Amino acid sequence: MTQAVAAAQAPAPDAAPAEHQPASAAGAETHTLVPYSFPHDKLRMRQTQENKTPLVLVACGSFSPITYLHLRMFEMASDFVRFNTDFEVCAGYLSPVSDAYKKAGLAPGHHRVEMCSRAVAQSSWLMVDPFETVACDPATGEPRYVPTAQVLRHFDHEINTVLGGIEGVDGVRRKARIALLAGADLVMSMGEPGLWSPADLDVILGEYGAFIVERSGTDVEEALASLGKYEGNIWVISQVIQNDISSTKVRLFLKKDLSVRYLIPDPVVEYIDEHGLFQEKQDGGAGKEKASEGPSRSATPQQASKS
Repeated sequence: MTQAVAAAQAPAPDAAPAEHQPASAAGAETHTLVPYSFPHDKLRMRQTQENKTPLVLVACGSFSPITYLHLRMFEMASDFVRFNTDFEVCAGYLSPVSDAYKKAGLAPGHHRVEMCSRAVAQSSWLMVDPFETVACDPATGEPRYVPTAQVLRHFDHEINTVLGGIEGVDGVRRKARIALLAGADLVMSMGEPGLWSPADLDVILGEYGAFIVERSGTDVEEALASLGKYEGNIWVISQVIQNDISSTKVRLFLKKDLSVRYLIPDPVVEYIDEHGLFQEKQDGGAGKEKASEGPSRSATPQQASKS
């Protein structure tokens, strides 16, 4: 059930918040490397359907580089939501991980943000939030890793507190439901003992929920069995047309000087060529790349891979 937000306390839908230091999950300020402003130009601030809960989908991951599968996940989720739930999608966000993640093949954050921005430039509802890539340690100024639970809290704060929620067709402001969007490998990792913090799982799956896109080679049912307490907050989306494009495979193609056109958006191909990204000499990050990876995250940088 949605919670009403007093209309008198909500800012006008067109009002843009001033640049600010965003609040963390605990309510304290999060320091950023550069001035930060939450992107909401494509966030639909007024619903068009009655008796629906406004929904904002958030995909966290490396996006190094972003692929057509990442984009298709949003479209598949939008279709699923429209035909199978009582939600109304108001926006979708890509949230590239911090450079502090220290994963092999991870391009610098500003490059990944720009590639994602170019990939969604023509979309009417998809945006890129650079928050994770600009979060920093206030003492050192170094990039700071932001756990998934904190990322979702960040979106909740920006959309439901700062912006005042989403206006319903009846004119009443309501809290938007924030939900994680990810591949099936996310659920697989969450089902592994000791990999995710129970407190983080309670926030991610208990408080917010997740829309999971099935992928070939993953046993979603087995993973869901170990996450039974969150069953009502996990929605599984079938891939009617199988797509196993991954950022890892794209990087391997690039290192072998093979074409990646039509695997990733043309503006991203052009950006990679322009900046010479993902060349063999740049592959020096920590960690081990996998042949199949998705926008999954764990509570600490060392615990899981992201696509």
